[in-house]
Amino acid sequence: MPSTRFLFWNINRKPLADTVADLADADRIDIVILVECDTDPAALLRGLNRSPQSGFHFSAGLSKAVRIFTRFSRDFLRPTFESDRVSIRRLALPARSDLLLAVAHLPSKLHWSEDSQAFECTELARQIIGEEDRAGHRRTVLVGDLNMNPFEAGVVSANGLHSVTSRRVAERRIRTVQGREYRFSYNPMWAHFSDVNSDTAGSYYYDSAEHVNYFWNMFDQVLIRPELAERFDSNQLRIVTTVGTRSLVRSDGRPDGTQFSDHLPIVFELDF
Repeated sequence: MPSTRFLFWNINRKPLADTVADLADADRIDIVILVECDTDPAALLRGLNRSPQSGFHFSAGLSKAVRIFTRFSRDFLRPTFESDRVSIRRLALPARSDLLLAVAHLPSKLHWSEDSQAFECTELARQIIGEEDRAGHRRTVLVGDLNMNPFEAGVVSANGLHSVTSRRVAERRIRTVQGREYRFSYNPMWAHFSDVNSDTAGSYYYDSAEHVNYFWNMFDQVLIRPELAERFDSNQLRIVTTVGTRSLVRSDGRPDGTQFSDHLPIVFELDF
């Protein structure tokens, strides 16, 4: 049975229905996840279903920040927890193990301090753990615009999202700190946080006249529990810079926020 392919993109409230549809078609995407999306779901569905064999459905939910479209029936992707910025759903496809798909669009650094962001990650981790306990498994993938880099406290701390760069470390599954157990996640986005293979060195670029400025950021991330990481092919994870003949980046590799979004999309797949 083929792997399931995911697309996540913060489209920055731009009218990018055609670009999203072209990307979904070119990459054979099964699940399209959008945030900062003001486009009417019906318009997006028309684009996604230009080809009769596409068969996309809108998977409606209560979260105002998250829009999800799937190539299969919406009955296979049902919400288990939702808030304004988080949607956790049970993905149960026929003849496959079910998993939990958590999608988040966390508050921006423009409005929240790093400490507040870290505490919000603690709350998100608590919500995910609660849903895992209810589901009776830890086959969980978290994807979203975290508005934090992989090295920041909320993403790496034990009582936050507790994500690590190494799949082997994550395979320990839990770590004990002060007598309390914390569940690991594997963060494969680190491998794309550089310009080794292209001028693009992250998913978001920000230049400010401050003493400390990272320029490139990796706000858009996918974190995978070790119970699912063995089914994840890191070679299939990429930051998308072109859709057909259109470039989503400028000549210097930075996202073209004028024509497209200031965030770049990420594509990955899971075999479960």
